[in-house]
Amino acid sequence: MTRTRIKICGLTREADVAAAVEAGADAIGFVLYAKSPRAVTPERARALARLLPPFVTPVGLFVNAEQALLDDALAALPNMLLQFHGDEVPADCERVGRPFLRAARMGEGFDLLDFAQQFSSAQGLLLDAHVEGYGGGGKVFDWSLIPRNVPSPVVLSGGLHAGNVIEGILGVRPWAVDVSSGVEEAKGLKSAVLMRQFCEAVREADRRLAATESS
Repeated sequence: MTRTRIKICGLTREADVAAAVEAGADAIGFVLYAKSPRAVTPERARALARLLPPFVTPVGLFVNAEQALLDDALAALPNMLLQFHGDEVPADCERVGRPFLRAARMGEGFDLLDFAQQFSSAQGLLLDAHVEGYGGGGKVFDWSLIPRNVPSPVVLSGGLHAGNVIEGILGVRPWAVDVSSGVEEAKGLKSAVLMRQFCEAVREADRRLAATESS
C-alpha cells in the first residue's frame, strides 16, 4: 500500500504554514471564498505559499467562484490544485483546464458512484459532511455511506482530528485525509501541537495497515 496523504486546510498565518509542513503535511489548503472565516485573498495565498518547499502542494478551495477570482488565483499561484466545494457542475470545473478535486456532500440518499461518474475528470473526490452552507462544518458523516468501489481517489474529510483519524483510515482506506477545524485553536488559527498529533496519528494508521497486510 501507499501511505495516506495529508492535507491541512484553511491556513491563514505564516507560522501555521511552517508548522504544517514540519508536521508532515503533503498539501496546504487556502480558502478563496470570502464568506468563510478562514478566507484569504489570492495575494495572501501567494505570500503564504512562498513558504512551501518542493513537493508540498498548494490547494485553492473555491465555492461557486466567478471566473475573475479563478483567473486571479491562478495568476497568483500557477501550480495550485483547485478544489471545488460549491454547486459546480462538471463543465464549471473542467473549463479552467487545470487539475481539480471535487467535494462531495455525503448524506442519506447521496449516490457517490453516480457523482464520481459525473466528475470522472477530477483528480479525486473529497468526501465531507452534508450541512447547511458549504463545507462540512467540522462534522463527521457516516463512513458506512462510502461504497467500496469508488472509481476515483478518495480524500476523507469532515470532522477529522487526531482522536478519530486512525479509525477513519482503517475503515475507509482513503487515498488522503483532509483536516481543518480538528487542528485549530480558533477558526483559521492552527495549533502546531494538534497538527503534529494529527499527522502522527495518520502515520500510526499506516503502520497498522502495513502490519495487517504483511501478516
